[in-house]
Amino acid sequence: MQKSSDDDWDEVWIGANIATMAAGSSSYGSMANAALAVKADRIAWIGTAADARRKSAQQGLAIHEGAGLWITPGLIDCHTHLVYGGNRVEEFEQRLCGVSYEEIARAGGGIQSTVRATLAATRQELFDSACVRLKRLLAEGVTTIEIKSGYGLELEAERRLLEVARDLSERLPVSIRKTFLGLHALPSNFAGSRQAFVDAVCGPWLTSLAAAGLVDAVDGFCEGIAFSLAEIEQLLEAAKKLGLRAHVHAGQLSDIGAAQMAAKWSALSADHLEYLSPAGAQAMAAAGTVAVLLPAAYFTLRQTHPPPIALLREAHVPLAVATDCNPGTSPCTSILAALNMACTLFGLTPEEAVAGVTREAARALGILDEVGTIEAGKRADLAMWRIERPAELCYGIGANPCVAVMHRGKLVTRASP
Repeated sequence: MQKSSDDDWDEVWIGANIATMAAGSSSYGSMANAALAVKADRIAWIGTAADARRKSAQQGLAIHEGAGLWITPGLIDCHTHLVYGGNRVEEFEQRLCGVSYEEIARAGGGIQSTVRATLAATRQELFDSACVRLKRLLAEGVTTIEIKSGYGLELEAERRLLEVARDLSERLPVSIRKTFLGLHALPSNFAGSRQAFVDAVCGPWLTSLAAAGLVDAVDGFCEGIAFSLAEIEQLLEAAKKLGLRAHVHAGQLSDIGAAQMAAKWSALSADHLEYLSPAGAQAMAAAGTVAVLLPAAYFTLRQTHPPPIALLREAHVPLAVATDCNPGTSPCTSILAALNMACTLFGLTPEEAVAGVTREAARALGILDEVGTIEAGKRADLAMWRIERPAELCYGIGANPCVAVMHRGKLVTRASP
C-alpha cells in the first residue's frame, strides 16, 4: 500500500477496484474496495476505502464513489502511424483477391500510395482526419500514444506530419510521443541514389527536425523490401549522437537480423517480430529492448506465422501490444480490439495483454517512470471501467466498457455506464 503524501488531496475515488499493474505484482496488481487520491497532475495516494473516508472527512473533501468500477492505468498505444492522407481500400480488396503485400509494394503501391495521398493533403486535412482516429482511441481509455511520421519522404512533408502530431497533443487530452520514421520507404526520385537518401535522412533531415523539438525517437523499417541492416544502423547511430532513442520495425516479413541490430543499439523496442530467432530474442532480453506485438497488422495481412511468444517469454523479453494504426496493413483505431487479437491470435494471457498496453507499452516508449502503472508519485493518467474483472478488456469484440478517463489529473471524458 502507498502511504499518504504530506500534501492535501484534490480529489479522491473511493470503493473502486484498482489494477495497479505494478512490476512484480500478480493478478494485475489488484486491490479490492480500494481508494485513490489525486493532487494536481499526480497520484497522491493509494489505499483502502476505509482509510480514504477517514482522511476525506478530516479534510472536508467531496469524494467520488467508485463502487463497482475498475481503475487501470491509462492505456498506451505505443506504435501508430496515425497521421496520413487517403486510404488503401483498393489494396485491401487486392489482397483479398490474392495479391500479396510484397507484390503491391513492388508495383508502386503500399507505402508509396499513402505518400502520394499525404503529399496531396493540406495540413488541416491531415489534422482533421487524424483527430477522428485519435478520438476513437481516446474513447477506449488511451491517454498516451506514439505517432510516427514516414509518409512524407521529403523533409518538409515529414516536418508537417510531426507538427500535426504535436498539434494533436495541444488540442486533445492526450500525451503524444513523436517518432521520426525516416527510413520507411525509398522515394521514387531517389531510386538511383539510395545512399544519398539515407545520408539526407540521417544527416540534415534528422538534425533539423530534432532541433525543432519534433522528435522524441527515430524508427526505421528493416526488411528486404525496405532498408538494410547497415542503412538502419546509420540512422540509429545518428540518433544516438543527438541523444535520441530508437525503435525498429523488425521481423515482420522475414528475419534478417533486425532484432539483434536493434538490441546492439539499445533500441527501446523492436516491433512486429513475426520472424525472430532465439539469438534475436536473447539479444533483446540482454539489452532491455521491448517486443511490440501488432496483432491487427498480422490479422489484416492474413499472416500465418505469428510471433514466437513462447520464445519471447522464455527469454524474458517484455511484451507490449499496440494497434499499428495505419492505412495499409492495420486500419485499426481500437486498442481493445488489439487486446483481443493479442490473446486470440498470439496466445497472450489477458494479464500479459493488459500489461502490454500499460506497463510494457510505457517501457517501450521510455516513459515508465511517469506512466504505465498506478503508483503514488506517477502522473494521474487513469482509465475507469464498468467491468467485472480486468480480463474483460480483452474479451469483448466491439464492446467499450470505458466510463471515464483522467489525463494529467483532469477528468476529461465520461460516458454512460
